[in-house]
Amino acid sequence: MVNPSPPNANSTSGGPGDSGEAELSWPLTTWQGWHRFATTDPVAPPRPGDPPRSTEERLAYHSSFVTIRTPAIHTLATQVRTLMILGRHQQTTARPSLIVTGPAAAGKTTALLNVGRTCHLAHTRKNPPPPGSAHAAVPVAYVLVPPGATAKTLITEFARYLGIPVATRMTQTQITEAVCHTYTQAGVQLVMIDEIHRLNPRTTTGAQTADLIKDLSERLPATFVYAGINVTDTPLFTGVRGAQLAGRATLVDCGPLPARHGKREPFREVITDIENALDLQQHKPGTLPRQAPYLHQRTAGRIGSLTRLIRQAAITAISDGTERITKTTLDTIRLDHLAETQHRPRRGR
Repeated sequence: MVNPSPPNANSTSGGPGDSGEAELSWPLTTWQGWHRFATTDPVAPPRPGDPPRSTEERLAYHSSFVTIRTPAIHTLATQVRTLMILGRHQQTTARPSLIVTGPAAAGKTTALLNVGRTCHLAHTRKNPPPPGSAHAAVPVAYVLVPPGATAKTLITEFARYLGIPVATRMTQTQITEAVCHTYTQAGVQLVMIDEIHRLNPRTTTGAQTADLIKDLSERLPATFVYAGINVTDTPLFTGVRGAQLAGRATLVDCGPLPARHGKREPFREVITDIENALDLQQHKPGTLPRQAPYLHQRTAGRIGSLTRLIRQAAITAISDGTERITKTTLDTIRLDHLAETQHRPRRGR
């Protein structure tokens, strides 16, 4: 186990040291930030019979909002659970891994974090720390590939997550040894690496970084899950290294939701779930699902763009006192540049 205490003041691994910095300042890419995220109850929609929330409470609620369980989240959760069992006793080679891919604003990171939280909570329920112990279980690690990543900067991110002291004079090999030892001792079972599309194995530094990840996946007794934008269209799947990755990783596509899939309407179903979670005083149920064709055109079926559009509309409705979302409200919301430039709504309706 690892005691998630502040790192050594002489290290470069980050952290508040003795500054008394508030706990909320810890990012998700540190153990303290991840533990807070995983163990804090997510916001909940209003329930029948609950007292009305204040305006500020409802604005804060729509700012954070609930996680809508999309088909991608369901698929990822099932795959992660299965692969963790499959690789539990594997010793000689890297365990099977997963890659979450899709366009920007498709909900990849949301799906990744949701599954990571579920894994964290399930593990800590089954393996509570001994009474009186100051050491917490560390079942999950979450790391971002930094821009222009080298093998040393990436392994330093792994060290920073658990507050492993990293001195400037340490070599990549020394940091890697410390990371592998500490992660194994801490019992990390799931390693999530986000922004994997930033790696380019065609360059010397990119190849070295990809080799580092392969090395870690073979040395750590954990299941690796990667997430990135349109990973199959990047150099990650080319050459010898790409073939190794493709031969070990299952692909989970977080692509845009179709308006129809057989007899089902998955996009409309997600809209219904979002509408049911709203906290507006005058909104009429069924209003948003009736706008499914329009919303699909506005967002191209991307979950990130859809939730942002509806949340912004809800905040606008609270702020201007209308307390409901209409087609007119939705038309006034400016979305992300990608959605606005590629899928402008048709005029004259």
